[in-house]
Amino acid sequence: YDPLGDLISPTNQSAVENASAWNMRATLYHAGRGMNSRDSLGCRVSAMRTVAVDPAIVARHSIIFIKETAGLVLPDGSVHDGFWYASDIGGAIHGSRIDLFTGAGAGSMRPLMGLNTRTLTVSKVGEFSGCPPIDGGSGSRVVALR
Repeated sequence: YDPLGDLISPTNQSAVENASAWNMRATLYHAGRGMNSRDSLGCRVSAMRTVAVDPAIVARHSIIFIKETAGLVLPDGSVHDGFWYASDIGGAIHGSRIDLFTGAGAGSMRPLMGLNTRTLTVSKVGEFSGCPPIDGGSGSRVVALR
């Protein structure tokens, strides 16, 4: 019996169900070759959590849910919960396009290679303040709706 989990789970599900969704094209990026280890907010980038966005489409500080990434098995054997943090922007990120940070080196992209990155379902489900968590995509989230 998990009383806290029983309270959190419906909140997460409700937030995801009631969010408006965009179809977006995604690219993947990883740390290497002189990439900055900080996002545009000045926070450390977080593998399988940080996403670069066009702030005209998705505001920075948004918590987004990417349906297709929920349930992905991560290198450590844990499962991604589908939540990402819009804390970065990029010069090539314009319009309905996002860039997902996968971690250190090209091998970190492996869990996402099976995705159809041409049409991901992206929903804004909340907002965060400060820096996003550094948990590699396996942590549980309490989503706060606006």
